[in-house]
Amino acid sequence: MAQGFPEIFDVRALGRAIDTGFNQIVADYGATLEAIFLPILKLLLAMEKILQWLPWWVVILVLAALAYAASRRWGIALAVAVMTFAIGLIGVWDAAMATIALMVVATLLAVVVGLPIGVAMSRSKRMQSITLPVLDVMQTMPIFVYLIPFVMLFGPGKIPALLATIVFAIPPVIRLTNLGIRGVDPEIVEATRAFGASPAQILLSVQIPLALPTILAGINQTTMMALSMVVIASMIGAGGLGYQVLQGIQRLQISSGLMAGLGIVLLAIIFDRIAQSYGKRMQKSLKLDH
Repeated sequence: MAQGFPEIFDVRALGRAIDTGFNQIVADYGATLEAIFLPILKLLLAMEKILQWLPWWVVILVLAALAYAASRRWGIALAVAVMTFAIGLIGVWDAAMATIALMVVATLLAVVVGLPIGVAMSRSKRMQSITLPVLDVMQTMPIFVYLIPFVMLFGPGKIPALLATIVFAIPPVIRLTNLGIRGVDPEIVEATRAFGASPAQILLSVQIPLALPTILAGINQTTMMALSMVVIASMIGAGGLGYQVLQGIQRLQISSGLMAGLGIVLLAIIFDRIAQSYGKRMQKSLKLDH
């Protein structure tokens, strides 16, 4: 009979200690954390209500205008308008607006937190060596694992769904910000330094502008990863298109799940086209287009 792996230490005792410690954190700081994240919840709910209150044609015009501003091409603006109209046509408009609100807020927070971390990584090899393994873990950890601590802290709802989405989606913007700044030509940096520019001036006037296409690619990936979380996040009360997909699974309604899934695909294409078009235009304006 084959022998199992030897028990070097008591894993069950370690698990109980972790559970006890986390339960203590929830008891001691749960209310405080809820108060801290209350403004974010209000922002998310307000954005969701505004998007659902706006007339459908206003939303279409806004997204088409964003697409034109990003690409300066009427064809892309028209394609975005048609795809946005199709979302309403298949009957998932309100759910799609809730999904857009969650995705936009998650992406904004991920960018606000991720950009400074990426900049710090680009200026310190030690910071990079510490942060990269953490990002590797964040990207390879199963998505459901993110939900456990947040649900324990906040209970089912939009805040744990938002936080889990941010944790899952933030690595690309950190990685590509670091990569973009490190990829700036050292000769340009040295020339700027020779003219007496401070490190902050070099960062803001040279490195970030030249790295902007790469940074925008990271923001685009973060947006897509945030959108990919909507179905998982619906399991803990995020709502939106993901909840309709979940209902389709639970009730075995193929049409409901199919329409919601098609709505998610259309949203992904819309925001991907806007972000990619802006990134390509920035490359051309900076003469970085190969």
